[in-house]
Amino acid sequence: MTPLEKICASYTLATEVKAKGIYPYYRPIESGQDPLVKMGGKDVLMFGSNSYLGLSDDPRLKEAAIEAIKKYGTSCSGSRFLNGTLDIHLELEEKLARLVGKDEAVTYSTGFQTNLGVVSCLGFRDGYIFMDALDHACIIDGSRLSFSKCFKFPHNDMDTLEKKLRRALKRAPKLIVVDGIYSMEGDIAPLPKICELAEKYGANVMVDDAHAFGVIGEGGRGTASHFGLTDKVDLIMGTFSKSFGSLGGFIAADRNIINYLKHNSRSLIFSASMPPANVAAVSKAIDIMLSEPERTQHLWDLTNHAHEEFRSRGFDIGHTQSPIIPLFVRDTEKCLTAVRMALEEGVFITPVIPPAVPPDSVIIRFALMATHTMEQLDEAIEKLTKIFRKLEIIK
Repeated sequence: MTPLEKICASYTLATEVKAKGIYPYYRPIESGQDPLVKMGGKDVLMFGSNSYLGLSDDPRLKEAAIEAIKKYGTSCSGSRFLNGTLDIHLELEEKLARLVGKDEAVTYSTGFQTNLGVVSCLGFRDGYIFMDALDHACIIDGSRLSFSKCFKFPHNDMDTLEKKLRRALKRAPKLIVVDGIYSMEGDIAPLPKICELAEKYGANVMVDDAHAFGVIGEGGRGTASHFGLTDKVDLIMGTFSKSFGSLGGFIAADRNIINYLKHNSRSLIFSASMPPANVAAVSKAIDIMLSEPERTQHLWDLTNHAHEEFRSRGFDIGHTQSPIIPLFVRDTEKCLTAVRMALEEGVFITPVIPPAVPPDSVIIRFALMATHTMEQLDEAIEKLTKIFRKLEIIK
């Protein structure tokens, strides 16, 4: 074996978990991301999806995608920078900028590429990037590719953030990057305090709203809208693979920042552009979100009911403030066993284990969609209660 092959061969954790029959990843689904999905020919309640508005299998998005394929084909066959800009890319970007109240927006092929490209590009030499310790991996990776000095602060710890800002050179560019809603914990960033500190120390604020669009803010417009701080947040980022039922991402900001990114962000310039079907689906999803506010309202009816039920049954759901509900297990093997038992009972949930989280923070991630019924939610909670009690996770 070569040295590289030896390193890869030494990784045996997944094989060991598979041998125990509790491997929880790459499970094939045979249908769309609906409240009920097909797995092995059986109906399974889906509580592991990010499709918060339940639009990923909506017939209207499918039709929009089909029509775009008929007109433009299946691929742009190049980057936005060269031959891959369609008129519908520009139309979508104008719609996104209006949606979040910024001058301009630009789309990337995935949400990961958006954060990777924006954070690395705006991480200037002699500058600073400040990140919440629980920021998404693509933000962390973007900071590693930047030339800035990078600092993490403990989750939502504003005192530590201020201490770090205070030590930064006054004239140096400074970027604070946070998630709007945290993807595993379900809590919301303390944006008012973050914006206050940014103004005090001459920093710019970027919010990753991947899990906030369609969930919070006026008409589902995200975290800045939720707090009434659109004018204080400099960069608003979002993904299309969650509430918008497609694939891709975008960043919105003032025209000078967007112009700089369009000519310097490597993951934009050197990557193929969003396919036509994805662009059309996103545009349709935004229209539906704005015209059907009852979707978000039902999502919150489900969310409030789920929070109350889980807590009343003794589940530890942390500090969640959203349809993302962490069920704390704090034991890796019990967590994986619970996921397997849940699937056997017809409930799809997802584990979050080390190294993604510390051993004492192992959780099961339970996520809601606007298309769930209250009856489906109650059925899942009842089944999970029995499983957690059997495994002595709750009493």
